[in-house]
Amino acid sequence: MQKKIQLALSKHQCTVFRANVGKIRLPDGRFFSTGLPKGFSDLFGFRWTDGKVFFIEVKRADGKARAEQTTFHKMLQSHNIIHGIARTVNDALMIIDGGLVGYGY
Repeated sequence: MQKKIQLALSKHQCTVFRANVGKIRLPDGRFFSTGLPKGFSDLFGFRWTDGKVFFIEVKRADGKARAEQTTFHKMLQSHNIIHGIARTVNDALMIIDGGLVGYGY
C-alpha cells in the first residue's frame, strides 16, 4: 500500500519521501539506531501547488497508531501540519487535498 500511495501522490503534484530507519549491532554488542525519531510517519513530502509539507502514516485496514505515533501526531497538530493515517490511496489523497490535520488518529 505504501508504494501505491507514493506513486499516486507523485502523480498528484507532490514530492514524496519514504522514511527509512534501522538498527544494527556494533562490534562491541551495543545497538546503533539510524534514521528518524520514534513515531515519525512512513511518508512525508510537499505539495507542488503551495509547498505545504505533509506527513502520512500508512496502516493496514485494522492498524492502530502506536503511542509514539500519537505523540508525533500531537506535535504536528500543534503546528497545524497536514498529516494523517492512510489505509488506502483515497485516504492519502483526502489528507493531501483536504489539508487534513490528524485524519485517522
